[in-house]
Amino acid sequence: MSPIPTGRLFRTDAGTDLVLTRTFRAPADDVWASVTEPERTARWFGPWEGEAGPGRTIKVRMVHEEQQPWYELRIEACEPPHRLTVSALDEFGAWRVELLLSESAGTTELRFIQHLDDPGLAGDVGPGWEYYLDLLAASRDGSPAPGFGDYHPAMQAYYRGLSPEPAAGT
Repeated sequence: MSPIPTGRLFRTDAGTDLVLTRTFRAPADDVWASVTEPERTARWFGPWEGEAGPGRTIKVRMVHEEQQPWYELRIEACEPPHRLTVSALDEFGAWRVELLLSESAGTTELRFIQHLDDPGLAGDVGPGWEYYLDLLAASRDGSPAPGFGDYHPAMQAYYRGLSPEPAAGT
């Protein structure tokens, strides 16, 4: 079965946000550990090293990317177990990502947000984030890891066709 794209674009005062969500039957603390502890991030994204904390920079290895490069990732905000904001700068531009977790009745929703300067980038980055978030889900429930070919270029048309919606409350 092919994965179904879930992302949406929202206008903000600062630009456009690409938003994807995933729901886990687990407490927020456990999902938080999956996105912040190096031995758990290694299962779906890649390991990281360094001294983590707001204002600090860590090195993250992108194990699912060609040549498994290491990237520097700056931690902008860290409010366990509800909010993590990181940024990076590479040859493709600036990456500003926020993870928001909310728990209700033993279920945690992870809201993944990439703050985009150019909404046209959604066609390139949206499929990749779908892939990584599904890798996260697979690492947590023991299901087989998805293949990247099911996401890119398969989901590009969906993401290229998105128009930003007004921000909530506007």
